[in-house]
This record gives sequence, C-alpha cells and structure tokens, in this order.
Amino acid sequence: MKNVVIIGAGPAGLTAAYTLLKESNDFHPIIIEAENCIGGISRTEKHNGNRIDIGGHRFFSKNKEVMKMWMDILPLQGSPSKDDIVLGRTHTHSDDPSIDPERMDNVFLARTRVSRIYYRRRFFDYPISLKPATFINMGFANTVKAGFGYIGSAMHKLPETSLENFYINRFGKPLYQMFFEDYTEKLWGVHPSNISADWGAQRVKGLSVWKVITSALSKPFKKKSDKVETSLIEEFYYPKYGPGQLWETLADKNREMGAEILMQREVAEIKTANGKVTGVVIRNTDEASEDFGKCEELSCDILISSMPVKELAEALPDVPEDIFNIAVNLPYRDFITVGLLLNKLEIENKTKMKTINNNVPDCWIYIQERDVKMCRLQIFNNWSPYMVDDMNKHVWVGLEYVCSENDALWNMSGEEFIDFAASELEKIGIIKKENIVDRYTKKIKKAYPAYFGTYSEFDKVKNYLDSYSNLFCIGRNGQHRYNNMDHSMLTAINAARAIINGTDNKDDIWNVNTEKEYHETSNN
Repeated sequence: MKNVVIIGAGPAGLTAAYTLLKESNDFHPIIIEAENCIGGISRTEKHNGNRIDIGGHRFFSKNKEVMKMWMDILPLQGSPSKDDIVLGRTHTHSDDPSIDPERMDNVFLARTRVSRIYYRRRFFDYPISLKPATFINMGFANTVKAGFGYIGSAMHKLPETSLENFYINRFGKPLYQMFFEDYTEKLWGVHPSNISADWGAQRVKGLSVWKVITSALSKPFKKKSDKVETSLIEEFYYPKYGPGQLWETLADKNREMGAEILMQREVAEIKTANGKVTGVVIRNTDEASEDFGKCEELSCDILISSMPVKELAEALPDVPEDIFNIAVNLPYRDFITVGLLLNKLEIENKTKMKTINNNVPDCWIYIQERDVKMCRLQIFNNWSPYMVDDMNKHVWVGLEYVCSENDALWNMSGEEFIDFAASELEKIGIIKKENIVDRYTKKIKKAYPAYFGTYSEFDKVKNYLDSYSNLFCIGRNGQHRYNNMDHSMLTAINAARAIINGTDNKDDIWNVNTEKEYHETSNN
C-alpha cells in the first residue's frame, strides 16, 4: 500500500483522501494539518454558542458529482428548520421528513440567497437589478451616465489587460467606478488597473449588464431547470452549523475508511531524489503536547499539496533561484473577521421577505462605502438559525476585512480591532455600539491568493512543480488560484484519479476553473 501524504485538511485535501479511499484499496492517505481545526478557510469558528462562517460559503455547483458528494456527507432537510417553522416558509427539500433539522444535526438546510450592496447608505441589489428602486437610489444623473457608459462599452471593447478593463467591458465605466473600483482596491490593496484580468475571469465570468438585462426579461419564462448564473441563483444549501460541519464530518469519514489526520503539524522540509518526493518532515506545533517542536519524517510515495505555493517552494530543496524568487514573492491577502452579537440592527427590512424580528434578510452585504475599510457584512441568522445562540433575541453578524499581514489593521490588538470595526459599522448607520452584547475576532493568513506582482510569471513555478512526477498541487492555495469550494474539490478529485490511474499528466488538475463560462452554473 502506498503512502499518500496530503498537506492540508481543507476541502481539497479531505476530498483527495476521500476519493482515493472510495475508488481504490491501494493507498494510505496521511493528512497533515498545521492548524488545530478542520476545514481551512471553510471552517466554522465557535464562540459562546455562536458560530462564524469564515468568508461565507454557499453550497451550490453545476457539477453533479460535487453536489452528490455533498449530499452523501450531509442529507438535505426533509422537514422545516426553526426559522422556516416560525415564518411558514417552504424551500426545496428531500422527500424524507425524518431528515428534520429540529431533531438531527447532520443535515443540509435549503436557504434563500439574498446579497445586496450597501452604498451611499442605501441598499442596491447584487448584482445590480433593473428595479425602480435601483434608479431611485442612483439618482437620475447617475442612471443616465451609467446607461450611456454601458452603451459605450458595448460599442468599444478595451483590451482585457487588467481587471479594470475587464469590468469596464461588462458594466461600462460609470458603473465600474460606482460599484467595482473602490471595493476591488479595498479587497486587494491594489488598484484594479494593476490586477490581472484572470481574477475576473474566474469570479464573474458570465456576469455583465447584458446578463442582468436578459435574466430579468427572461425570468418569467424560465423553467426551474434552466441554466442560472451563480450570482443570480435564488437558493443554495448550507450545513446546519456552518461549512466547517461538513468538512469535520468528511474528516470523520476519512478516518473511518483508514486515513490518518495529524493535526497541528507543519511541514518543515520536503525530501526529494531523482525528480520525485521521497519524504516529508513535519514539526509538532501543539504547545500543549510533550512533543512540541519535535520533527519526524513521513515516508512518501505520493505528495498532494494544498499548502500555499510560497511555503511549498520554501520546503523543497534546491529550487532554481528564478523559480524560488517568483514563488516566495507571490502575493496574498489576509483576512480578519469580527463577530458581534447584537440586540438589534439599526437598518430596517424594507423588502417583501418575512424575517425573524423583521431583520434584513441578507446572508451578506457588500459594503461599498468609501469612508470605511470594511468589505462585507455577514448576518449569520440568515445563513442558519442554528448559528446564533437565540435567533429570537439576538442578531449575530460578521464584519469582514481584507488586509496584508503586518500592516496597520493586522497589527492591531484583538480588542482594538473589534472596537475599530464596531465603530465603522456604527458610522455607516447599521448598528449602535450600545446594542453589542458579545464580541469575537479571528485572523486568517493567506486567505486570498492575489493576481498581481510575480503572479504574471506563475506558469514557470507551475511547470517546475509539475516536474516532480509524484507531486500534485490542488486547491486554492495549492494552485494560487481563487477557487471556490467546488473548484478545489474538483482539483482534488482529478488528482486522486490521476494517482489511481498511474498517470503524471496534471493538465486536468490545473484546468479546473479556467473555462470561460462561470463554473458554478446549473444546466441540469
């Protein structure tokens, strides 16, 4: 039996192990995880009976195999959830009423997608809709300007040499300046003119003003089975206790099937010989362990890596200087979230959707206000009523910031940052600080691989890594690609099948999420 060392217990690493174990009896997966929790950035943080979804994760994919795998891990609800009961709400559900989220924990909920933009202290649909409220909120002058800007962009396409041009081609310059320019710079710390169009090509491939127009006009005539753009979907699935619940359940399944999962072990060194990986030296990072700081070497027939490419290059021996410099200088953005437990929000629900205590119905809100650094606001009550200690009494929100390790935001103390974030949310009229009853913060390194700097030469690094015949790079950080969960899973599935089939051709692994159509569309 061959030892397959898998670096990272996130969606990619866990899926790779699961696929190997389900489809072959020839491999022994050993998963190495540096943190003390499962799921990577798809984890669920827990605090005083409340749960935080790091980044917000909708479970929806056009890929039937991914959807089936999710449902095999957690079945879809067949009876109403707590908030469905109160609101008299119905969703897509299974035919088995015994799958009752009020009576069992391992279950997917069906959720209504609501995401809006908060700009000029007003709400706009996301994506921008053609409703009268949109034009009222924009004002007559801005609406006219946006219309002519879009017509101009349709008649004269810019070369897509940057993310800025990518957006202008699809929305026109005025809408780009209103809804994309400042937010993108807030997210990446770099102006969109200096970011590769690859990011847009992977995140908003099929989305444009024309897509919004045609979607609005055709909606009354569409069948439920018709293809729907990810950003336009109206329903998605969500684990009762957040995304981490699914990955923790999959980790348990992997253990039951024979995988080892070594927590709080970081990669110290990767051993190689004759163009192959032969071993992985890991260091114990558990300060409570008697073996803290000690290293051990794992024999390795095959290595699957979802660790950041920068760290992989640092662990490999004798990397050529030019390749090493590209890899270690690949840019990343880091993430800080703040959880605030509140008695109430100050913003009102002016939609037609019924909610508990008439809270706004959004899963997340894009904060486009130029006078704050916050990027997005999650309302966890709307993801799942089981994410909050008491849905009738409290609103549990997550404030999201993107920064760079060791910058001014990152270096704030926890309490200092919480106070800063709460003040920003109060400044734009969403809360009053006097209504805060509990608080929490968490920092995540290398949450977002970035598309500038040495990224333009990434193919050189990719080709070098592929020269190791038994090294397979998967997942968001493993490929330095802004993948969603299903993309990361597919890179892992393809890698596992290449290993089972005995091929070192890695094209199918790298080609996930490179097609022009947005990957998360449904054409069942």
